[in-house]
Amino acid sequence: MSDTPLANDTEAGVIRLATAAQEALTDSMVERLSIAGANTLEVVDRLNDEDTRDAVLKIIYRVTELNRSGGLDTVFDLLTLIHGAREAMTDNMLERLFIFIEHMVNNLATEDVADMVHIMQSAMKHAASESENTKTGGLLTTLGMLSKPQSQQALQFLLTFACDMRAQAIDKSKE
Repeated sequence: MSDTPLANDTEAGVIRLATAAQEALTDSMVERLSIAGANTLEVVDRLNDEDTRDAVLKIIYRVTELNRSGGLDTVFDLLTLIHGAREAMTDNMLERLFIFIEHMVNNLATEDVADMVHIMQSAMKHAASESENTKTGGLLTTLGMLSKPQSQQALQFLLTFACDMRAQAIDKSKE
């Protein structure tokens, strides 16, 4: 160091700080600091692993992205909601929830439902490909389509289906 008064003051200040820290630290404090330092070095050493480093950098990037978009607040709001729901849920409520889920799975996981979904999927794909090639037009084109027997059958099917759904809904509401 140079012989300037400022350098001497700085050097003396660092020495006084080191001496004060040495006198203030107890053996247990030194032990805890050593453990904390060792743990920190272990974490830093894990960052040498390429997969770990990539994962940490990806997390940092995604958290930054969430913060910029305002999604981070949404994530924490959702976590708070889930935590509140978990804290409020009783064993009885949890049991009823699982019974409901089991009932829904038993009703929906049938061969009939799977067949119906498969038929609907095939019909939607066919309708999408057919309608893609259909010319669009005005009122006369629409009336021409309505004169086709398959169009009339499809409309009759939809009307029958809707009327039956309505009737069953009304009967269910009277129970």
